[in-house]
Amino acid sequence: MEKVKISVTVNGQTHHSEVEPRLLLVHYLREHLGLTGTHVGCDTSQCGACTVHVDGQAVKSCTMFAVQADGCQITTIEGLAADGKLHPVQEGFWEMHGLQCGFCTPGMIMAVVDLLNQNPNPSEAEIRHALEGNLCRCTGYHNIIKAVQYAAQKMAKAGMTAAAD
Repeated sequence: MEKVKISVTVNGQTHHSEVEPRLLLVHYLREHLGLTGTHVGCDTSQCGACTVHVDGQAVKSCTMFAVQADGCQITTIEGLAADGKLHPVQEGFWEMHGLQCGFCTPGMIMAVVDLLNQNPNPSEAEIRHALEGNLCRCTGYHNIIKAVQYAAQKMAKAGMTAAAD
């Protein structure tokens, strides 16, 4: 199959690659760039483990071809922490025990950052609605909700936004 040249900026670093047109973005990130924090869960967009930000919007990377990301800015879980300090959402998941096995956590965190970019003070119902596309089989979501609330409060006190893109 003939390869296509793409140029993407991932976590602030530009990458020029030749990829097959059928290569999914999740596989490009994991296999070509070595960014394995983006997980492959279901390959059907049901679980959300592959969630990344493309041009500032949460996207399930198993539903997008790498060639569709040509010219885009992509942020993965590896791009959230800054200067060795966890993003407040990552800190919230740590502090409030919003994870157990950790498989869903990168996608959950990326979805939460997107939520807090759109709504910096969501209600519990709004948090639950925003996370409907992300499945966790371990936690029952109680501590995930607490982690989101922790992050929202911390960012509000610091006068910051969730944006990491």
